[in-house]
Amino acid sequence: MSTTATACEIKDISLATSGKDRINWAAVDMPVLKLIQQRFEKEKPFQGLRISACAHVTTETANLAITLKAGGADCVLIASNPLSTQDDVAASLVADYGISVYAIKGEDIPTYHRHIQKALDHKPHLIIDDGSDLVATMVVERNKDCSEVIGSTEETTTGITRLEAMERDGKLPFPAMAVNNAQTKHLFDNRYGTGQSTIDGVIRATNRLLAGRTVVVLGYGWCGKGAAMRAKGLGSNVIVTEVNPIRAIEAVMDGNRVMTIEEAAPLGDVFITVTGNKHVIDGDHFAKMKDGAIVCNSGHFDLELNLAALEKLATNKREVKPLVEEYTLKNGNKVHVLGQGRLVNLACAEGHPASVMDMSFANQALSVEYLVKNKGKLSRGLHTLPDEVDQEIATLKLKSMGIAIDKLTPQMVEYMNTWQSGT
Repeated sequence: MSTTATACEIKDISLATSGKDRINWAAVDMPVLKLIQQRFEKEKPFQGLRISACAHVTTETANLAITLKAGGADCVLIASNPLSTQDDVAASLVADYGISVYAIKGEDIPTYHRHIQKALDHKPHLIIDDGSDLVATMVVERNKDCSEVIGSTEETTTGITRLEAMERDGKLPFPAMAVNNAQTKHLFDNRYGTGQSTIDGVIRATNRLLAGRTVVVLGYGWCGKGAAMRAKGLGSNVIVTEVNPIRAIEAVMDGNRVMTIEEAAPLGDVFITVTGNKHVIDGDHFAKMKDGAIVCNSGHFDLELNLAALEKLATNKREVKPLVEEYTLKNGNKVHVLGQGRLVNLACAEGHPASVMDMSFANQALSVEYLVKNKGKLSRGLHTLPDEVDQEIATLKLKSMGIAIDKLTPQMVEYMNTWQSGT
């Protein structure tokens, strides 16, 4: 930890110069967020408000934090995953931008929980969450502070699932924006961002050729679609496992083989979980894997892989290279787990490209602004950003790419709004 005028717990403040260069590099590819930042600097929508954010501390998240501060917010940022922090970025946010950061790459679980408490000590008026750990901890441990919260935002499928459960139980005490449900988030971030960065993580960690190998993708939501698409593009034979029959049919019609994980376990060379659920690869599945199988997770939490069961099956465990752990099973087969079962795209690579996070974090910034503008008007529970805001983000993104699209003519608008015109 470094000593600085800004409260923090980071690895090394001297890394700031490198971090600032990388933050600026990402900013070049985030033109939509830049436009929002410029408006926020003039309007100061968050003046006098405290924001606590639990997110992956990366170059892209740094630009979101800078945007919120430009809008007048007093920000605290903590890591949402122990292996996703970029230490030089954390250092730059503290040294160059005066933003309190509590995040160290590789931090242990007690440290992670201590950082959650630091974020809640900030007494936030607004919460930006990635997995709903901040919201859930506040509700359970600091319920009295909930009355001060204007609202929260959540950008992961896993986190929204938790919020939906809280809402069903009557435990969600304030409005929460389901950022992940915005079209300019899940259709692009999940599919193209997760798709590319997941495969990037696998290749960086292993340097294995994917062409000709069998890649098993567990889950065919938008993240699974992206991972399967990119694996196929590199020449892999893709198998998909699913519990949803509609998604399973879609996977088949997209040209993938679909089967149960029981059937796929002995066939796969590489396994990628993207379900948001628990123990989708269990002990029985590990036991059936071929010698040299590679297993990783790209869902938010590391629970998708039952690593405790794998430990029991193993006679030996060793790190064969950074972030690649080799488990030798009793039958002599070796199973390789990447990034300790945590988000492989962030543990073993740099996460999503800035271009796609531009839209995701535009959604985050505008969702926080929406909560402030509608303070006292929104009911407790989950909300989605209005469609016109979604459309605005897409329009700005297209403009930044130099792409023009058609507009409806008055005749077209009239036709779409009448039931009397037919063939």
